[in-house]
Amino acid sequence: MARDDKKSPPDTSPRKPAPKPAPKRATAPAEPGRKAKPAGNKAAAGKTAAREATPAAPEMVKRRRAVANAAAALAGRDIAPWTPAEVAEAFSRFEAADPEPKGELDYVDPFTLLVAVVLSAQATDVGVNKAARTLFAAAPTPEAMVALGEEGVAGHIRTLGLYRGKARNVVELSRRLVAEFGGAVPADRAILETLPGVGRKTANVVLNIAFGLPTIAVDTHLFRVANRTGLSAGKNPLEVELGLERMIPNRFKLHAHHWLILHGRYVCKARAPECWRCLIADLCRWPSKTAAPAA
Repeated sequence: MARDDKKSPPDTSPRKPAPKPAPKRATAPAEPGRKAKPAGNKAAAGKTAAREATPAAPEMVKRRRAVANAAAALAGRDIAPWTPAEVAEAFSRFEAADPEPKGELDYVDPFTLLVAVVLSAQATDVGVNKAARTLFAAAPTPEAMVALGEEGVAGHIRTLGLYRGKARNVVELSRRLVAEFGGAVPADRAILETLPGVGRKTANVVLNIAFGLPTIAVDTHLFRVANRTGLSAGKNPLEVELGLERMIPNRFKLHAHHWLILHGRYVCKARAPECWRCLIADLCRWPSKTAAPAA
């Protein structure tokens, strides 16, 4: 069969551009057993992305407190210190308003108080009380806590942040209390600080509440109040604690940290301090006092 070697002449006619493919619509991930659904409009997609990128509420609260505390510590360095008469006046007002302030953690004895304070790291008192209620019913003593074990403790406190590490610390400190102190909580800060999960603040809380010693536990609220007001400026909790110990008259020291913590939690808040209802607003050195909201 003859082969045709002739080639067709090249096509010189203008070509039309190829049509662009229609853009595909994004689809949302399908749940098991369901077909994927197209995503909504761009505005809705943007809102979804924003929600996903926004940190959880507890993380935002911690971040705001950290920013407020850093600002207070920075400003505190340049604020004029209080006079002894002003310090005495401030704590006289706190005492008149709340003669017997109490902490907000639930406990029944020094051991359950110690455990509750260890659990309260990066958690709210409300959350700790809810988790500890069933934990203390199951293990009210160091011996029972050791018998319950890490997994058993974790099962009661899994609603709290860092619950596995806390469970490990609670069981180990309970084991040491049994082995070294006959199950009793020692009234000694240096010894308490050797227990797992126990730092200076935790030790001070236990010594103050369980044993009636005039210690000052500096938490995030007290640190902010002390720096913001100028009562005791410090770069870290220890500096603030030592400054307060030097300044506060002995007769107020037992309840001093409770008054300041509660004041920071409910009045001198991190994001928007409620200066218009502050007992010590006229003594406070903070220059940016918040005005009362419009009626």
